[in-house]
Amino acid sequence: MSEFEKNDSNVSLPKNEAVPTMIKQTKVIEQIEEKTAGFWMRLWAFTVDFLIVSAIVGIVVNPIFHFFDWSFSEERWYSPMTIISGLFYYAYFVLTTKYWQQTIGKMLFGLKVKSLHEEKLGWLTVLFREVVGRFISNKLPIIYIMVAFMPSNKGLNDIIADTVVVQEKVFIKRKKEIIQEIAPKDEFDGENSISPIG
Repeated sequence: MSEFEKNDSNVSLPKNEAVPTMIKQTKVIEQIEEKTAGFWMRLWAFTVDFLIVSAIVGIVVNPIFHFFDWSFSEERWYSPMTIISGLFYYAYFVLTTKYWQQTIGKMLFGLKVKSLHEEKLGWLTVLFREVVGRFISNKLPIIYIMVAFMPSNKGLNDIIADTVVVQEKVFIKRKKEIIQEIAPKDEFDGENSISPIG
């Protein structure tokens, strides 16, 4: 066995160095967000919209029924009056929300519908919000009370379509905690280390 081989056999390999554990640090930052619209503001806006739709139906649909001598008194869900009134009702909410992001009632109270994922509201988002969500909420009106208790004042139609109703030009400060991971400082940093004199 050569001298080099003897020396190699006596050399111990360095053990794996321990990876420094990261330190978690909590930092509180302030964010400015648009204020969400509460239950009462949305209720008043909806009341205005309902009155507008009722007026449109009264001005446009009623004369048609008088002209064709159709009955107003039928209360079945598939009666002509119910179907035509429903078409005007949903068309009003879909078209105003799609093109202006707000109905006339929301305009009066300074409210706007915003998507959580899109810059502009897409057709699919509006249809889910204003047709599917509104249809379910109209069948069970108690669902509208969700707005008072849900985070960000979300109603069922907001949850279905991933939207939120905000107050225009009204902002609030909100504190948010962020957890950051920081590497610990070495015991031997640059200031304490000895450099060779050259």
